[in-house]
Order: sequence, then C-alpha cells, then structure tokens
Amino acid sequence: MKLSEIARALACELRPASAEADIAGVAGSQSATPQTIVFAEDARSLAAALASPAAAIVVFASLAPSGAAKPLLVAQQPRLAFAQAAQLLSPAEPDTGVHPTAVIHPTAILADRVSVGACAVIGAAAQIGAETRIGAGSVVGAGVTIGSRCRIYPRVVLYPGTKLGHHVVVHAGAVLGSDGFGYVRDAASGEYLQFPQQGRLVIEDHVEIGANTTIDRGALDETRIERGVKIDNLVHLGHNVRVGRNVVIAAQTGVSGSSVIRANAVVGGQVGIGDHADVGEQVILGSGSGVLTSKKVRGPGVVFWGRPARPLRQYLKELAALARLARSSNKDTD
Repeated sequence: MKLSEIARALACELRPASAEADIAGVAGSQSATPQTIVFAEDARSLAAALASPAAAIVVFASLAPSGAAKPLLVAQQPRLAFAQAAQLLSPAEPDTGVHPTAVIHPTAILADRVSVGACAVIGAAAQIGAETRIGAGSVVGAGVTIGSRCRIYPRVVLYPGTKLGHHVVVHAGAVLGSDGFGYVRDAASGEYLQFPQQGRLVIEDHVEIGANTTIDRGALDETRIERGVKIDNLVHLGHNVRVGRNVVIAAQTGVSGSSVIRANAVVGGQVGIGDHADVGEQVILGSGSGVLTSKKVRGPGVVFWGRPARPLRQYLKELAALARLARSSNKDTD
C-alpha cells in the first residue's frame, strides 16, 4: 500500500505531502525495514526511529522535526494510528473452507466463506455468520449464534444459549456459556442442589476474549459483555455479570455473580470482585485489589487499590501510617 493511501485512511498529515513509498507492514525501530513504518511518542523513540531503515514515522505534531530525514505521518494519537495501520496492512486470512473431519449438524446454518477447522463440532440449529473462522477442535453448541467476521481459535467451547456479535475474537481454550456456580443448601441434609442455570450469554460486537477465560451464562436471565470489551487470559466472569462498553480486564481476575462493571472501567490483574458488586464508569481497579460483596465503587478516573479496595491516596496514607507504626514499634523493642 502506498504511503499516501495510508495517510488518507488514517486521517494523518503526510510530511512532505509528496513523499511516497510502498509499505508492507509495521515494525519496531530495531526490526524496521524500508517497507515498514514505525512510531515515536518522545524524543528518545524519535531518535531511534530516525536512525532506523523504516520508510516513515508516525509522530505527534509537536514532536515532528522540520526537515526530517524521513517522511512523517503526523497524528493526534500516534500509538492508535500505528495500531490502525497494522490492521490496515494485515493480509487477509485465506478462506480454508470446511475441513473434512469437522462434524456439522445438518440443521446448522453457515453463511458465505465460513472456515471450520479439523475436528470442530457444530451443533444443531447453530448459526455462523459470513467470513467467520472456527478453529480446530472447537465446539459450537446447539442453537449458538455467531456473527460475521469472528475468529474462534482452537479448542474453544461455546455452550448452548450463547450468542456472539460481529468481529468477536475468542482465543484458544476459552469456555463461554457454562453453568454458573449457584447452589441451594438443604438445611436438613446439608446437601447442595444446583439453582437453575438456564439463562444465556450475550457477547456484543468487537469483543476480544483471552485464552482459557471462562464466562458463565445467566442463571435465569443473562450474562452480557457489551461492545468493545477486551478481556485478558485466565479471567473468570460469573453468572448474571454485566460488563459495560470498552471495559478492559487483565489476567487472573475473578468477578462473582450478578456484579456490574460499568463502561470504560479498567480492571487490573488478579482483581477479585464479590457478588452483586457495582464498579462505576471509568473506575480503575489496581492489580491485586478486591471489591467486597455488594460494594459500590465510584469515581470516574479514580484509582482504587488494596483489599478491600479504596482510593489510592487513602491506601498509600494507610501504608505510610503502618510503616511509621512498625518503625516506632521496632525502636521500642530495641
């Protein structure tokens, strides 16, 4: 793709406007070639980019040097523009069709250019949208709906009652729509009986789900992951959980049943959220923090940390107070 075409597609200013080159991909400064572009966000990375063999550099307007030795793509958000360029330049995956070892129920509906890998199983009345790819060994349960241009990697399991929107990515080993962990105890016998787990799981458009992540279906209603959510590897979301638009959840986080994480929140790694908790819009939960059952955490842009989670400033003050107490105690025992 021509450099000028990339500039137009990304709404970047090309300097000089007459610069032209054939671009095949993106790269870091150390691995760049004359057919790739790189990005810079500060003076140090700009110096490395200018010294590289890259064809062009994506930069802030304030960082763009006059008379630069390389063409510049001036962007308001260079890192975002660079990521967009990477997608733009990614080669389309070939349509591999249906592997002869795949098992597809006669009532399943596959749209145009669907690819199904070796030993995958697609159940009765499942519906799969155009250009979606189902990886080897994956299981798509009866009645599952998958939108167009989704990427289901190998060994993914989609239970009945699961619905995926368009452009959803599910990485290897994920299990979506399994029963929630809900039981009722018989006071007389002490035994546990499963509470009905017959709801559904809805994954909206442009969601990405990491490897070996598990998301439970609703108990009586639904679990819903809204548009644009990005979930890391090894995350567990319980039944009836609702995750708002553009939330990011890092690895090894667990969210208990019926909790809500509202739009644009950021959840760090190894966070624990109790049942019926409510994490507000744009809240940031630091790694390893914990939100208690039924707790409401509010404050757009506020960082919460600790167990139980509280505002970072308060948490740091408490740590400082504990440190002073420990030093005082040590002096008294000397």
